[in-house]
Amino acid sequence: MDPNRTGNAQGLARRAGVWRPATAMAPSSPMVTAPAVVWSPRYECDIGPHVFPVRKYALVRRRLVDEGTIVASDVLEPSEPARDRLALVHTAEYLDDLEGLRYGPRTWDSELPLTRDIVIAYTLAAEGTILAARRALELGGAVHLGGGFHHAFADHAEGFCYINDLAVAIRVAQREGRVQRAAVVDLDVHQGNGTARIFDGDESVFTLSIHQEANYPMPKMRSDLDVGLADGVGDAEYLAALDRALEPVWASRPDLLLYQAGADPYRDDQLGGLNLTVDGLEARDRRVLEGCARRHIASVVTLGGGYARRVEDTVEIHARTARIALGLLAGKEAST
Repeated sequence: MDPNRTGNAQGLARRAGVWRPATAMAPSSPMVTAPAVVWSPRYECDIGPHVFPVRKYALVRRRLVDEGTIVASDVLEPSEPARDRLALVHTAEYLDDLEGLRYGPRTWDSELPLTRDIVIAYTLAAEGTILAARRALELGGAVHLGGGFHHAFADHAEGFCYINDLAVAIRVAQREGRVQRAAVVDLDVHQGNGTARIFDGDESVFTLSIHQEANYPMPKMRSDLDVGLADGVGDAEYLAALDRALEPVWASRPDLLLYQAGADPYRDDQLGGLNLTVDGLEARDRRVLEGCARRHIASVVTLGGGYARRVEDTVEIHARTARIALGLLAGKEAST
């Protein structure tokens, strides 16, 4: 195992990996008649030379449109949320820093620049996850081709994350009386430390994080259930751990489940040190999303991380996740 792919080092941006080709997926036909996909072209903001491939959002959307999985005109675009929604999670001082583009102690651990377009992209992503949650509660599921910024804390940024859209969407749904209990299943290679801290001690939200233990962030926060995996864990061991970890999630009986479907447990991710294949990641997605469908739990997919040497591999992983979620919705429509 390359030592640059493990440990905290100086943050997310300082890792490297190697590439092996991903398997291809055959195009599919249109599946869902009701709009259930959320995306904005403004997610692709200029962050300069960076390991974070912000162009992946548009590339995943294009892949799904070109192969016929979704219709472009059905994709829902979010508008910027009112500040009071963000304030359900984030402190006034921190939101003031973002609005004022003040680079300082509350913002510099983002490891990103701080510009107006970047702030807009992150606030739009929060509204995108809110919108996807609403659609999921109406339809049974939805896919946000963005979001999953789980390192953002209530009062500061971390690890490429300015706004914790997962937490904001849950708090908005609770405030509107749409849900009583929620869950976050975070399967990014990095622990969702911001999400864990925001919901620490909140019995209305169950948080699960399965991640590479010897990787960013350090120290870790406390989720309701943390499963820290050793370097190099592959498909079989990962899926066995996931099967065990999902049992308490189902037992918590959430009305809404936000699935952080990070592509970075992939064996060739530049910022990860696990050894999952593309097929293993697809099996992971099926366990979560089919489990939600069987239990009639509304599920929202957020893309989370993904930093493969070839961006095409990250796009393929994310596209497979979206196909599974949309296929389950299509099956639900066909049975009604």
